[in-house]
Amino acid sequence: MIASLTGTVKSIQSSTVVIEVGGVGMLVQISPRLAASLTIGLSTSLQTVLLVREDALTLYGFEASADRELFELLQTVSGIGPKVAQSALNTYETPQLISAIFNGDGAILEKISGLGKKGAQRLILELKEKVVPTDGVSASPAPAWREKLTQALTGLGFSPKEALDTAEAVALANPQASSELIENLLREALQLRGRM
Repeated sequence: MIASLTGTVKSIQSSTVVIEVGGVGMLVQISPRLAASLTIGLSTSLQTVLLVREDALTLYGFEASADRELFELLQTVSGIGPKVAQSALNTYETPQLISAIFNGDGAILEKISGLGKKGAQRLILELKEKVVPTDGVSASPAPAWREKLTQALTGLGFSPKEALDTAEAVALANPQASSELIENLLREALQLRGRM
């Protein structure tokens, strides 16, 4: 298996990158978020997974080994293939995704393209015992108002990641908040994002 690549970025598309390693151009499937962080002509290092199918050898690249490990873990869930696993890692950062699975937050997971409600439930059911939140992400269940706030923000046009990040920032600033104050919390979230 090819576990990592280090080389010069030769070309970038929205979901692929060509990295030249020892004179050979390696085509690597990556998330659009990772693609946006790369620069043609500069050297980069990616953690990789080589998937072997009957008709293709496909190399997937990730910024960190934790991303690669979660990509592989997601595919152990029935019905989740590399496309949905990569979509999950593009929608949320690894600690956020692990936290959502650990806390059983189906509403957040349903926002992943190609997953849906049943897929999110299956993901939680099969992986909840296999993930442990890290990097300071809270392991306690998210308060109900936080989910409502996240949904309100996505309804206003924020990306799922922006909405989740903003809701987490509001939660840190308001540890005693409740659902009764959702309008005030939404106002604070919009001020935080500079949209008022």
